[in-house]
Amino acid sequence: MEVFKNAKWIWVDEQSAPDTYGEFYKEIVWQGEKAICRISCDSDYTLFVNGQVVSSGQYGDFEWYKSYDSVDITPYLQEGKNVLAILVWHFGKDTQRYLKAPAGLIFEVEEGGQVCVESDESVLSRYSLAYKNGLQKLITRQLGFSYFYDATKEDNWTNGEGVDFTPSVVVEKNCSFVSRPVKKADILPAHTFEVITNKDNKFFVVDLGEEELGLLTLSFVSKAEQKIVVTYGENLQDGLVRRYIDARDFSVEYVAKEGQNEYTNYMLRLAGRYLQIECEAEIELAFATLLPQVYPATVKPFVATDKNAEDIYQMCLNSLRLCMMEHYVDCPWREQCLYAFDSRNQMLCGYYAFEDGNYEYARANLLLMSKDRHEGGLMSICYPCGVNLTIPSFSLHYTVSVKEYIEHSGDTSLAAEVAPRIKEFLDTILARKGEDGLLYRFEGAENWNFYDWSPHLEGQLYGSDTACADAQLNILTVMALRRFKEICALAGLEYPYGDTDLQLEEAIVAAFYNEEKQAFSVTVGGDEYVEAVNALAVVAGIATGIRAKIICQKLMRRELIPCSLSFKCFTYDALLKTDLEKYRAWILLEIRKDYKKMLESGSTATWETEDGAAAFDNAGSLCHGWTAIPIYYFKKLNVVK
Repeated sequence: MEVFKNAKWIWVDEQSAPDTYGEFYKEIVWQGEKAICRISCDSDYTLFVNGQVVSSGQYGDFEWYKSYDSVDITPYLQEGKNVLAILVWHFGKDTQRYLKAPAGLIFEVEEGGQVCVESDESVLSRYSLAYKNGLQKLITRQLGFSYFYDATKEDNWTNGEGVDFTPSVVVEKNCSFVSRPVKKADILPAHTFEVITNKDNKFFVVDLGEEELGLLTLSFVSKAEQKIVVTYGENLQDGLVRRYIDARDFSVEYVAKEGQNEYTNYMLRLAGRYLQIECEAEIELAFATLLPQVYPATVKPFVATDKNAEDIYQMCLNSLRLCMMEHYVDCPWREQCLYAFDSRNQMLCGYYAFEDGNYEYARANLLLMSKDRHEGGLMSICYPCGVNLTIPSFSLHYTVSVKEYIEHSGDTSLAAEVAPRIKEFLDTILARKGEDGLLYRFEGAENWNFYDWSPHLEGQLYGSDTACADAQLNILTVMALRRFKEICALAGLEYPYGDTDLQLEEAIVAAFYNEEKQAFSVTVGGDEYVEAVNALAVVAGIATGIRAKIICQKLMRRELIPCSLSFKCFTYDALLKTDLEKYRAWILLEIRKDYKKMLESGSTATWETEDGAAAFDNAGSLCHGWTAIPIYYFKKLNVVK
């Protein structure tokens, strides 16, 4: 079906500055049949019918892969005249979760199978009076903008009572449309919350009871017009929620009108456990909380063999669900970005945690990542992404994700769609081969040679590494080549790289394996013997036989520099590949040890690293999807049945 055949992209004026809010208004007459509104925008929207919120949440996409929503508005219509109102928030500035594009809105309403309303110049519009346009206040460079809302300027425009609306302007946008590939998130009733601090009804700290992801909603009576600042976070320090962490600002601002105030923002999802409300004058607070926004995935029943395993599993499951928006995100509090490695761990857990393996959702994520067009040939750091930054190793992890998806789902159709993108970045990486047969790191501030949050493997963010050969890039490339060979075989595609993996393996062993230490170093002739490199060498099939057994003994005895929580999946895989029965008990004990601190702290989600909130100069996330991996290993090792 051809969508938007005669509809036009519209905006308030011909050009729009970053961080602006357009309000669009159209009267429609309903004839009594089923009515569907198809809608797409840059960058996010909230759809109202007769003043009621109907839908929100544009799928993160690209101009060449532009998603539209199909929304059933029939339950909100009344006989005769109706008001269709749409609020559009245009970001207009590149971040790690948004690729800058022209502002615009396009929609059509179909009733009884016939399009009866289309976006064009007849749609009335204006810039928002209540939202502050052009504020450009960043929460973080990854997450993007916060907002400032002035309730004293409300005029009930969503019911058709607004002023100063003028005809919209047709704007040029060249988009290729696809129907939204995933479901809409469900908005659930707010959980019970507790005000744990109240200072003179001007300063409040609210405990949501657990880590939460959702939409800020406020209800209170204000004794005066005043500015209120709402800060959100995952933990407290000295009884307070931290608003500023370095250049980050975890707050939104609201100007209250005198009397009753009711407010919900349906476009920016906040995450954390605590809210802090700072007022200039007294208020009577009815509630301040987050409306949970949850992706509708059905959890498989699980019965743990013991209470400790059950608690760890539940904590991991919470993290997995909190890190599912329109696509996977790494951490909902600070970034909300789709990373190839983070999502690999999340997908693998999801195949076991959810009914039907959650395959449709995983496939949509993998396909979205393949639509990236990073100019250097590698994949961008996130998807969609407007920042010229890439992690070369994450492109290689993407290949592993695709192979695992096909293996678990049985769906080989994805292979043909993503294979050209895989070949593109493999060609780019293989072009780094030196005369010694090894692959060399990427230079330039746009290339972050990151492998793991552990010594020798962190790389330089926004710095430039020297173009030396390192074991991790080479081993990951062998692993990716072998997974790509399997993908091509499953999908009936021609594999283009011959025995490149064997040649590279030979060069890796010659350059990085130390016979005396019986382990692989990070650099040629170096003395950096790290867990992550050696575990991956076993998983990739480079270390086999007695070498693999000796490396696994070193892993178990902790003789190598340890890896972070997220990368321990490869340590466990190396051990299980070498001797499942021998290492099963050790792996389970290790998992219990690593997650004990989280449980004892009262955390309801898994941490980014073992250092918790103290990591990264007090910016560590207490909810991170890539550390939910016990779900997979508990299932694999029959701890959770």
